[in-house]
Amino acid sequence: MREEEKNRISQSSKLQKLLRKRWVFPAIYLMSAAIILTAVLWFQANGPDNAQDKQNDVSEGTAYDPTEDAVEVNSAMENLAMPVLEEVETVIQKSFYDDQASKEEQEAALVFYNNTYHPNTGIDITAKDGSSFDVVAAASGTVTNNEKDPLLGYVVEVEHADGVVTNYQSLENVSVEVGDTVKQGQVIGKAGQNIYNQEAKTHVHFEVRKDGVAVNPNSYFGKTLSTIKVEADTTASEEEKEDGASESESTDKDEQSETEESSDEEKGESDVKEEDSSTSFNKTA
Repeated sequence: MREEEKNRISQSSKLQKLLRKRWVFPAIYLMSAAIILTAVLWFQANGPDNAQDKQNDVSEGTAYDPTEDAVEVNSAMENLAMPVLEEVETVIQKSFYDDQASKEEQEAALVFYNNTYHPNTGIDITAKDGSSFDVVAAASGTVTNNEKDPLLGYVVEVEHADGVVTNYQSLENVSVEVGDTVKQGQVIGKAGQNIYNQEAKTHVHFEVRKDGVAVNPNSYFGKTLSTIKVEADTTASEEEKEDGASESESTDKDEQSETEESSDEEKGESDVKEEDSSTSFNKTA
C-alpha cells in the first residue's frame, strides 16, 4: 500500500512539475488550435454544400449532354457533301449558271419561267428513276429558315460557319424547324416539285451562298467550308487586279494619245515657222 501511494505521489509531483514549466500551456493551446483549424477546413472542403457545388460545376462544364444532339464543334472543317444519301442514284438536271462557262453551258443553266429565261443560282438534283428521295444537310449547322413558298415549294435554309449558308428548295415536306441544330447527313425533308422549274419535275434545288452571294456548289463538293471563303476572296482579288490592269491600260492609252497629239501640234507649229521663213526670204529676194 505504501509503495502504491508513493508511486501516485511521484506521478502527481511529476505532472505538477511539468505543468509549472512555461512552454507547456502555450504548446497545449497551439496544438488545440491546430486541431480545431484542421477540423474546420476539412468540414468546409467536404461538407454537403460544397459537394453539391462541385457537382453543379461538373455538370455545367460537361462538353457532352446525352439529352441533346451532338454537333461538330468545328463545322467549318467539314467537307461539303451532296444533299442526298449516298445510296440514292441521282443526276444534276440543271447546273449552276457560271459567267465563266461556255455559251452552251450557260444556255443549259437557264430556267424558263413566265416566258423568261432566268440564270440558275444553284443546281437541280433529280433521282435517276424520277422518284422522290430524302434530302439531307450538306454540312452541320443551324436552321434559320423554314417556309412554304407558293413558287418554290418548301424552303429550308441552314447557316454554317464563316458566312456560308446552304439553301434547299422544292421540298415536298420538311422534318426540321427554325432553331434546330442539324448534323451533316441528317434528313431535313423530301424532294418534291415546284412551279418555278416544272421541267425538273421531282427534284431538290440546292444553293450555296457565301456572304449572301450564290456560288457554284459543284466547285466545293468534297472541300471544307472554310475553303469557300478563301476561294471567294481569291476570285474577288483577281477581279480587282483585272480591273486595275484595265484601268492602267486605259491610262497608258490616254497618255500615248496625248503624246501623239502634242507631237502633231509641235510638228504643225514647225511647218508654219518654215512657211513664214520661206515667205520672208522670197520677199527679201
